[in-house]
Amino acid sequence: MNIIEEIEREEAGRVLGDKEIPTFDAGDTVKVHVRIKEGERERIQVFEGVCLAKNGGGLNQSFTVRKISFGEGVERVFPLYSPIVEKIEVVRRGKVRRAKLYYLRDRAGKSARITERTTGRDIEPRGKAKTRSQRKDKAKAE
Repeated sequence: MNIIEEIEREEAGRVLGDKEIPTFDAGDTVKVHVRIKEGERERIQVFEGVCLAKNGGGLNQSFTVRKISFGEGVERVFPLYSPIVEKIEVVRRGKVRRAKLYYLRDRAGKSARITERTTGRDIEPRGKAKTRSQRKDKAKAE
């Protein structure tokens, strides 16, 4: 490991503190809790939308979130390792086949929707037995 990677890892640990960043990709609906400073006061505002893209790597990694606010599309780019970002929550996982979803900017209404991914990586099982053998095992256990 070279010295730059080591410094980046230490700095990421310092910036994050005890915060944890969930794994998410383009197409996922995320809630980003952002620190807003207004004069002397500081508050947390939630920005919920679809993650369009993840850019960069290491400490410079950022992600773009798009939401529709009062009929107008709003995009915001957040640095992943930043004290401004308080927390990131993944609301739902999107089923997409691209890493960058910039085509959603031109879409409106139903064509801008992304179907939810219910299987695959980073999906917790719902507690329902899926296969016949799993149902048999569950029946035997009861």
